[in-house]
Amino acid sequence: MKHIRKEQLYIKQYNLTNELFHEDCIFFDIETTGFSPASSNIYLIGCLRKVGENLVIDQFFAESKADEQEVLKEFIALLHQYKTIISFNGIGFDIPFIKAKCDTYGIEEHLKDFAYIDIFKLISSIKFLLKLPNYKQKTLESFLDIHRDDKFSGGELINVYDDYVKTHSAEAEELLLLHNFEDVTGMLDLIPALSYLNILKGDFRVKETEIAPFTAYDGNEGHELIITLENDYIVPKRVSYQYKDYYFTINRNTTKIRIPLYEGELKYFYENYKDYFYLPEEDMAIHKSVATFVDKQYRERAKACNCYTRKKGTFLPQHSIIMSPSFKNDYKDKISYFELTNDFSSSDVMLRRYVKHIFEHAMKNK
Repeated sequence: MKHIRKEQLYIKQYNLTNELFHEDCIFFDIETTGFSPASSNIYLIGCLRKVGENLVIDQFFAESKADEQEVLKEFIALLHQYKTIISFNGIGFDIPFIKAKCDTYGIEEHLKDFAYIDIFKLISSIKFLLKLPNYKQKTLESFLDIHRDDKFSGGELINVYDDYVKTHSAEAEELLLLHNFEDVTGMLDLIPALSYLNILKGDFRVKETEIAPFTAYDGNEGHELIITLENDYIVPKRVSYQYKDYYFTINRNTTKIRIPLYEGELKYFYENYKDYFYLPEEDMAIHKSVATFVDKQYRERAKACNCYTRKKGTFLPQHSIIMSPSFKNDYKDKISYFELTNDFSSSDVMLRRYVKHIFEHAMKNK
């Protein structure tokens, strides 16, 4: 087995990277000869950690398939110094693979005791926002303009390793080590992409609001509410997302949300419709305590669908009732509305609640 160790200066970049990457964290990535631990081998494990002001990269390389057990022992021994494991799809692939191999060799491991950050798993929750063709590590690196010298996939390198075992070719070894080296160091450069997720989960401050005219796709003119946020984290690239009720863009320092306003008349539906009468000529419902003063021919028992009062105003859409009172066009509508008021526009608490509601809806409907 070979243990290759390299050091380089850690250059601080994005705030999120600096916050997540402590000296008790370790990045790692494995290279295998297949997908099943029952029929395949681990031939290389790369690790990246911070020691003082330096990055330290360790690679445990099996010069033959018989070295697999020693590679695992060296890696498990190194892990004992750390509390958090950072990986790319490690929870789905690398960790179960390693655990299965440790069980085979009777190697004691404490993998369940670590905290985990799986970049792939976290990024997968914002696919709707990034709109990439796939979410492989190299695709994300390309999106973030991260350069690689390695041109091979892990699958393509299986044959290279098989040839290496037979020939111990220096060229083959260099290709194998380079791929793993860039996999593990590249993960550090992927961390800033998690800033999008942080913003969607509430890491922002409301900066300002304004109402502006806009023209819809169908040519109808109206107004929209624009909410500008100041991001707590700088994002690496501009991204955007559109749903029928809103549109938002996340740019380096700021996020802008545009919500078309509903201007007109909506209905407020009373919940306890059995306590109301409907007046067809007035097109409204009134409580039974008042309905006794109305002639019977002008009233009827209210139903859920007509137990309402009408209101004209300017409204904002909501996909669950986060602001009350809520209004609808029709009783069966899934989308409701609340009135745009000065109290709402000037309240940081209510604006944050509404923005988080929009972001949560976007993530649920991805």
